Amino acid sequence: MSTTRVAAIDCGTNSIRLLVADLDPETGEITDLDRRMIVNRLGQGVDQTGRLHPDALARTFAACREYQEIISGFGVGPERLRFVATSASRDAENSDEYVKGVRDILGVEPEVVSGEEEAHLSFVGATKELTGGQFPAPYLVFDLGGGSTEFVLGTDDVQAARSVNIGCVRLTERYFGDAELPSEEQVAAARAHVRAELDRAEEVVPLTGAATLVGLAGTVTTVSAIAQGLPGYDSAAIHHSRVSRERVAEIARELLAATHAERAAIPSMHPGRVDVIAAGALELLEIMERTGAAEVVVSEHDILDGIAWGIAP
Repeated sequence: MSTTRVAAIDCGTNSIRLLVADLDPETGEITDLDRRMIVNRLGQGVDQTGRLHPDALARTFAACREYQEIISGFGVGPERLRFVATSASRDAENSDEYVKGVRDILGVEPEVVSGEEEAHLSFVGATKELTGGQFPAPYLVFDLGGGSTEFVLGTDDVQAARSVNIGCVRLTERYFGDAELPSEEQVAAARAHVRAELDRAEEVVPLTGAATLVGLAGTVTTVSAIAQGLPGYDSAAIHHSRVSRERVAEIARELLAATHAERAAIPSMHPGRVDVIAAGALELLEIMERTGAAEVVVSEHDILDGIAWGIAP
């Protein structure tokens, strides 16, 4: 078996993630060597100021240094490393400072991809292994990030895609602020914003009629973990799990009514998601209601895997 060893980094609004993997282009098999995440909150305050906060840059550069040690340890050079930057860095006025810092640490230029390219990468990563009758096509894939959400419809390849400005960090900062328990008015305002952005998505991507709804990223995987009552985060149990719309509605209601301490006490909750998971679950519910899907299939393979496949010869 001829494999290619690669390293992929996805730097989003809320987290920066690393995948080091061996790829077999002939079989489509991806073998993880290291997959990890650090919550760096790069998008801190970007929605209000239009700039990347110095603390957010410091956290991101510290994560890059940690990842560089791991990547070097697996013998991966810059020619097999790809760094993709998403929503927060597209929106920021001082993105040049961010780009220079990443380049100095990792030796590669960050690719600040468009929302459409982000959607394509997510689709490839999420659907490359979805074959057979268990998960029928066409697929509607959505990547619920911190600052944006990408919607992609396709079967073997992308048929339609659009990125819109809704995400768990953006919704939390804009509508919930520092409120531990958001008011009915705040929740209603957040819902209205999500629905307006779904209208925008639907101008390009049909949101109803897909055979399988596939959800990606931390909000969706965390909701799956909660739905299953997992004693901790278990990637194997979460990958390709199914969560009904009714269960998502229950979890969203519970999270919106929970205090910070109550959310933090959930065994499968990552500390970096405690303050944004309620808004994320609310958005997830709105997406499922708009699509009419009875359930969402949760994938642990997402844009990170798509980035990795983009490196393969």
